Amino acid sequence: MDQMSANTALSNHPVASRDAWLASRKALLEREKDYTRLGDEISAARRALPWVVVDKNYLFEGPNGKQSLSDLFAGRSQLFIYHFMFGPDWQEGCRSCSYFADHFDGTLPHLAARDVTLVAVSRAPFAAISGFHARMGWRFPWVSSAGSDFNSDFGVAFTSAEVAGDAPVYNYGSEVPPIEDLHGASVFFKAADGTIYHTYSSYGRGLDEVMNTYNILDMVPKGRDEDRDPHIMAWVRHHDRYEHVLRAGGGCCGG
Repeated sequence: MDQMSANTALSNHPVASRDAWLASRKALLEREKDYTRLGDEISAARRALPWVVVDKNYLFEGPNGKQSLSDLFAGRSQLFIYHFMFGPDWQEGCRSCSYFADHFDGTLPHLAARDVTLVAVSRAPFAAISGFHARMGWRFPWVSSAGSDFNSDFGVAFTSAEVAGDAPVYNYGSEVPPIEDLHGASVFFKAADGTIYHTYSSYGRGLDEVMNTYNILDMVPKGRDEDRDPHIMAWVRHHDRYEHVLRAGGGCCGG
């Protein structure tokens, strides 16, 4: 849908009396309640998934030097890792991942109060991560997995052969990876004896709920307004580059 068509659709949108609007709104409320209940059921099923012991020693580099996966928990028992797309030779982090990351800082004290640590992990060298982190003004912890199998083991880093091939190896075998670094999130639990378990991972649109901006856009008349864009998030920019929204966007990545 082009801009003129979109504007026409909005200008021709049905208008009703307050009573008629209220009747329609109450009908929608029932569907919203069903959606919420289904979401609660799915969340419970997610938490009920079996766990897998993490028995490989992964090393990361952060502001305090080398750190193990256990170190990343920072004294808590639950760890949420965002796999941030920032390849080894990229000049800056992915625009879309930056859009995700813009939502992280405000959650940090609340997550900590519920025994959760949030950390971003990328394959870029820590020096590149640190510079971009400072440029964007973020506070959440972000470490480098350079030289580690971590990203490939958790389904977000791929070989050039996998990218060039036709095997759907991303997102649980549902997609062919278009590039070597993709995004996702992985969750871990550390037991009292120090054993670390992998409990959950999600990729692609499975992480939409992390972005409150999308949740707000879903409530306004134009919605996400991505129908005429070449792909979802084509409109997204690094937050320090929003001079104006450009409709003719390139890929999602900064590499």
